[in-house]
Amino acid sequence: MAGPDAVVLDLDGVLVDSEEAWDEARRELVAERGGEWKEGATHAMLGMSSPEWSAYVRDELGVDMAPEEISDAVVERLLAGYRRGLPLLPGAVEAVRALAARWPLGLASSSNAPVIALVLEESGLDDVIRAWVSSEEVARGKPAPDVYLEAARRLGVEPARCVAVEDSSNGLRAAAAAGTAVVAVPMRAFPPAPDALALAAVTVDGIAEVTPEVVERAFEAAHRVGS
Repeated sequence: MAGPDAVVLDLDGVLVDSEEAWDEARRELVAERGGEWKEGATHAMLGMSSPEWSAYVRDELGVDMAPEEISDAVVERLLAGYRRGLPLLPGAVEAVRALAARWPLGLASSSNAPVIALVLEESGLDDVIRAWVSSEEVARGKPAPDVYLEAARRLGVEPARCVAVEDSSNGLRAAAAAGTAVVAVPMRAFPPAPDALALAAVTVDGIAEVTPEVVERAFEAAHRVGS
């Protein structure tokens, strides 16, 4: 059995320290529009696609705006912050470039397309990510496998021949459901549930530790279990 044919990365919590920025932008909008933030709202929205979380903000948190307007307003706040300073996680650029020297890279993210495009441009990684997918482009957001299946399709590889790098419960579940081998880089702010973390073949402490050797180990481990 040879190694993987491609690596597919998540964005938020893997390459950029962004989950708290998303959370803050949503909380500000809810407060300004007279809604009410619920306990558990942050975890509920992790991994949701843009149409899904904006509908949640309207229906569950009481923001009287169309979901499209909610999404646009939150994304505008987020992009403004990213332009002031992109919160790249330590070692992210170097790790991605090291992986790109070995395999075609894809990106499978719950972020809106303009957010993904800005991060790749500002980080300079737009020249090594061959295909990227926002979950707003597919039928269902994470934990459904759609975004990973589409990323593999755009890369021209089978999902089972990919290794995914994920941090959240819904992301780990999505990657596993797509049939990829999974490397977990658990986020500190919102740690994944134990049952989701158990889906990973290998767990490391941050993107800087996702080396080509770790990717190969995850692929081998996943296929040893599946054989």
